[in-house]
Amino acid sequence: MHNGRIMTFRFFFYFASSFTVIFGFPAQILTQKLAILNPEKTVLTETFAAAVYDSLSPKLIVLDNSLSETAFKSVAVANVFNMTSGEAKRIGAVIGCDYFLIVQTGSLRRSSFEKPEYYEAFTVLYLVSGRTGRLSFWNLQSFESSSTMEAEKLLLKSSDDVSISIAGKTTDEFKIEKAEKPLAAIEEVPLENSAKDKSFRPPMPYKRVKPEYTRTAYLYDAKGTVDISVDIDQHGAVMRTEVVRWAGYGLDEAVDEAVRKMNWRPAERGGKALPMRVLLRYNFTKIEKE
Repeated sequence: MHNGRIMTFRFFFYFASSFTVIFGFPAQILTQKLAILNPEKTVLTETFAAAVYDSLSPKLIVLDNSLSETAFKSVAVANVFNMTSGEAKRIGAVIGCDYFLIVQTGSLRRSSFEKPEYYEAFTVLYLVSGRTGRLSFWNLQSFESSSTMEAEKLLLKSSDDVSISIAGKTTDEFKIEKAEKPLAAIEEVPLENSAKDKSFRPPMPYKRVKPEYTRTAYLYDAKGTVDISVDIDQHGAVMRTEVVRWAGYGLDEAVDEAVRKMNWRPAERGGKALPMRVLLRYNFTKIEKE
C-alpha cells in the first residue's frame, strides 16, 4: 500500500483528467469457481445473466447466483464497475470464487447520418480474478435494430457466444496466474518527514503523456479512475506496470500505453539514483466539444 505523499498535476484536453502520483475446457478450468454478478438488477440484465449462467455451467463451476449476490452485498464497494484490485480480491474471498463476472446491459436510442434513428442494446462484461484482483477481460457487444425489443432479442441470443469467450479467457488467465513469479521487491516513496525521506527526491516525468479518452468511452459516456503501479529503474526507464484500479472501455490500455511512453527523472537519495515503485492516477470524465 502506498501511504506517502500525494502530488497532483491537472491538465485538460478533450476529456478532463487529473494525473496523480501517489507515493508510497481443460481439467484445470473445470476446477475454477466462477460467480456471476448483476449489480444493477434490471430485467434485461437479469435475463441475460441467467442465460449466460445456463450456457457457462457445463464449461465451468458456476456458483449459485443468489448465494453469490448475497455474499457480494456484504462487501462495501463504492463503484463495482471501477474497483481497485484490493476490493476485487475481497469480493473473491467473501464469495469463495476464483473469478467473478460482472454483467451490465442497457438500451439506447441512437441516430447518425446513415440512420436517422435506430435502437441499440448492449452488454458490458467484466471478468475479474478473485485471486489477483485484476480485470482479466473486458468486453462490450452491441446490437442494432429498428426497435428496442428487437435489439434486445439479438442481445439475448448472444449468450452462448459470450460463454465461449468467458470460458476461454478464464483458461488464459488461469495459465498466466499459474506461471507468474512473485512481485520483485522494490522501494516505494517514503512517508514525508520519515528517516528515509531525508535527502530524497521522488521520480518525476520529464514530459507527461496524455492517455487517450477512447471512442468507446465517449460513445457510452464512461467515467472512471485508472490507477497504475509503475516500477521505474535507476535510469528512469519503466520496468513494469500493473493496473490496480480498472475502468474498462479501453481506458486501462490507454493509460498503460501513455505511461510506457514517458521518460522519467529517476528517484534519488543523497544524490544517488535508485529504482522506485510509484502509483499514478488518472481520472476520466467526458467533456463535450463546444
